[in-house]
Amino acid sequence: MKHRTIKKIAGAQKVNMGGILLDQAIPIRGIDMIDPFLLIHHWDDSLKGGKKQHETGVGPHPHRGFTPVTFIFEGGIHHQDSAGHNRVVYAGGTQWMHSGKGIIHSERFPKELVEKGGQLEFIQFWVNVPANKKMVDPSYQPLDAADTPIIPSADGKVKAGLIAGYLDNKKGPIKTETELFLLRLDMEASGKMEIPIPKGYNALVYQLDGKMRVNGSNETKAKDLIWFNNDGEGITVEASTNTRAILLSGRPINEPVATYGPFVMNTNNEIQQAIMDYQAGKMGVLNETF
Repeated sequence: MKHRTIKKIAGAQKVNMGGILLDQAIPIRGIDMIDPFLLIHHWDDSLKGGKKQHETGVGPHPHRGFTPVTFIFEGGIHHQDSAGHNRVVYAGGTQWMHSGKGIIHSERFPKELVEKGGQLEFIQFWVNVPANKKMVDPSYQPLDAADTPIIPSADGKVKAGLIAGYLDNKKGPIKTETELFLLRLDMEASGKMEIPIPKGYNALVYQLDGKMRVNGSNETKAKDLIWFNNDGEGITVEASTNTRAILLSGRPINEPVATYGPFVMNTNNEIQQAIMDYQAGKMGVLNETF
């Protein structure tokens, strides 16, 4: 397999989101987005306990025009939205929501976790969609760990959780709005895996922890973003220590992007319309229940 060359390796930057320190892999200085991926946030912290659900996480807020996705690694995320969905997904699972023409949702933490305390770790990334998918009806897909296909490497030391796209003649369960290939990678020390990437897809790897080599030579570390050129058939990852990473790849949309907070559209006029529609209550109402 001809390896894709590496375009850039960059460390995530700390950002303060409402008093919570997160690692932000994109956007960062020099990388505004990697089409169709707009944002990657990595949150890893422990909850002290003694709280109530409505006191933690992110309360009701709107989205329009893109797909926010959460991979959960420790703990859980309790999703509720104005379309009536109410679901908790735990470690190893995925929360997938296409906001479409507008939805209100909240992202709280599970009752037992906020009351008793414990570890919480997740990655949220935002996936853009083309203009003809921005104003469709919103949708929601929860995916538990038990329902996520696991593809092992030849040496058995790497386990790839297939979220979307195809690998080793298996198909990821998530129905996507655009062409995507998404993996969660759990690697034991010395584990090695060759991963083919569809032609024309942009591709990146974000590394949660550990150390690994990419394509046999490039050493990477925790919180590194590895961005690949579209010039090969795939990549090879080899863990030097126990390592976790995600691979995000997808066909670029190549359309103008206009953003304002929780809205991602094609023009500034569409952003202004999204704000007015939200203020007019056209994205629904969420009355949380716990």
